[in-house]
Amino acid sequence: MGKSAETTGNSLSQQSELIKRLAREVGFDLAGIAPAVTPTGYHSFLDWLNQGYAGEMSYLERRKEAYEHPRYVMSSVRSVLMLTLNYQTETPPEVTGTEARVSRYAWGTTDYHKVIRKKLKQLSRLIHEQYPDCETRGVVDTAPLLERDFAQLAGLGWIGKNTLLLNKREGSWFFLAGLLLSDELEYDEPQQTSHCGTCTRCLEACPTDAFVEAGTLDARKCISYLTIELRDQPIPAELRPGMQDWMFGCDVCQDVCPWNRKAPISGEPAFQPVETFTPVDACELLTLDEAAFQERFQSTPMSRARRAGLLRNAAIVLGNRGDESAVPALLGVLNDDESLIRGAVVWALGRLGAPTTVEMLQTRLEIETETDVIEELKQALAKLVR
Repeated sequence: MGKSAETTGNSLSQQSELIKRLAREVGFDLAGIAPAVTPTGYHSFLDWLNQGYAGEMSYLERRKEAYEHPRYVMSSVRSVLMLTLNYQTETPPEVTGTEARVSRYAWGTTDYHKVIRKKLKQLSRLIHEQYPDCETRGVVDTAPLLERDFAQLAGLGWIGKNTLLLNKREGSWFFLAGLLLSDELEYDEPQQTSHCGTCTRCLEACPTDAFVEAGTLDARKCISYLTIELRDQPIPAELRPGMQDWMFGCDVCQDVCPWNRKAPISGEPAFQPVETFTPVDACELLTLDEAAFQERFQSTPMSRARRAGLLRNAAIVLGNRGDESAVPALLGVLNDDESLIRGAVVWALGRLGAPTTVEMLQTRLEIETETDVIEELKQALAKLVR
């Protein structure tokens, strides 16, 4: 019996090491294996939802029970292979004039979901060739799986004060992905310790004070949430100045993290920056109709914000930048069909304070039907007409 157990142990070890090696061969940077269990952060996740910190991300609440165990994603799961894919490229250029910043993960030509899913499918094929009876399912931040918890359980790092997974060698400039497997495997040692120490740079640097405390993010104040997830509503006026020049996403809490100083550079072709995305000309963006928007962004992460959301964000950035050369571009979409865009444009014009815009704003007020935009017009005109 002892020999049988030893043989089984060796077999599990060999299978686990082979699967991790195959993961690296298809392009993943880190690989670790955790048991399919209830994640340690599940109850904290429920408390976070109950506090309302998820904002308009109602899909989290709708399927909150499914996060309790990976079996709700794949019923036969016994092991969770957690993977990272580095996306850091070059140092971002300085933003000048009417330019806007985009989060580093969205600089490339292809949505990262497509890149990772392709690698997961390739990895699954290789595993099935070796272990035909093993069932698999790939996960890329769309299924109900607490990926950071399982990554920590698989020994890939610790969850930092900014709520991101941190690794001593890789920092945090990476995507997380999971592959659920029906086979029992040999599991890696969980990451038991945090290496943030007394550092609070990420908490202090957040422009909108989105961290309630270390390890707790109020998504409703997070720039990434405001510019991406809050698609169909105006961004709260009190948070707009804190957006600064961030048009899509935000990297501030990662930029200041000491563990990212020596993080490696990605060689993935799909993540290499497109010049017009780093940074973006916010004035030029305002000229895009729906067809032009789709042509430029449909295969990129920025399509997620949709035209109305992205142009809303661009207008707010222009208001924050304070460059009056943006006035003609803003006036060009003052009568846009999307009220979300009109409201942000009015706010930006009021912020820029150009008296030449008064007549056009008054004309718009006479025909405006949306309550939110009417209020923005009144406030902008109150600033301009004194």
